[in-house]
Amino acid sequence: MREERDVRLNQIAPGAGFKFRYEYDFGDSWEHVLVVEKVLPPEPGRQVPVCIKGKRACPPEDVGGVWGYAEFLEALQDPDHEDHEMYLEWIGGEFDAEEFDLEETNEMLRGLG
Repeated sequence: MREERDVRLNQIAPGAGFKFRYEYDFGDSWEHVLVVEKVLPPEPGRQVPVCIKGKRACPPEDVGGVWGYAEFLEALQDPDHEDHEMYLEWIGGEFDAEEFDLEETNEMLRGLG
């Protein structure tokens, strides 16, 4: 286990085919398995890190881990669910689990530099 601020990606996954586990939010135990598919040479003038592709929306912060997220999605999809309106209000009116916002992701990454 290592603190992400103290390590560079190329130290734990130096090339294509390397795989590692990343745990985000120890309280909710969001565990991710990441695989380096390809390492591209840096482009002049392009800030890194940069995301070039992604799938699905990030679960809302403090949704309650995997089980809480499943309950959240179930409630949003069922207008008759007892928590439907509460979750809609909590999330700000709408949430599309299938949407991935590449621009927003890269804005967040720029903030890490």
